[in-house]
Amino acid sequence: MKLKIFTLLLGTAGALAACGPAPTPQQQAARQHEIACLSGTLGGALIGGAIGNQFGGGSGKAILTGAGAATGAVQGNRYAC
Repeated sequence: MKLKIFTLLLGTAGALAACGPAPTPQQQAARQHEIACLSGTLGGALIGGAIGNQFGGGSGKAILTGAGAATGAVQGNRYAC
C-alpha cells in the first residue's frame, strides 16, 4: 500500500514539475509540443481500447482491446505530433 501511495505522489510531483514554466520561449514551445504528443498518444490509446473492447469474447476481447489501444496510441501520436 505504501508503494502505491509513493508511486502516486512521485508521479503527481513529476507531472506538476513538467507543467511549470520553462526558462526560454523555445523551451516552453518544445515542452508544449511534448505535452500535446503525450496527450494525443494517451487519448488515442483510451479511445482505441474502448472501441476494441466492444468486439470479441473471452480472451479474444482482451486481445482486441490491447490491439485497439496500441493502434489508437500510434494514430493519436501521429495526429497530435
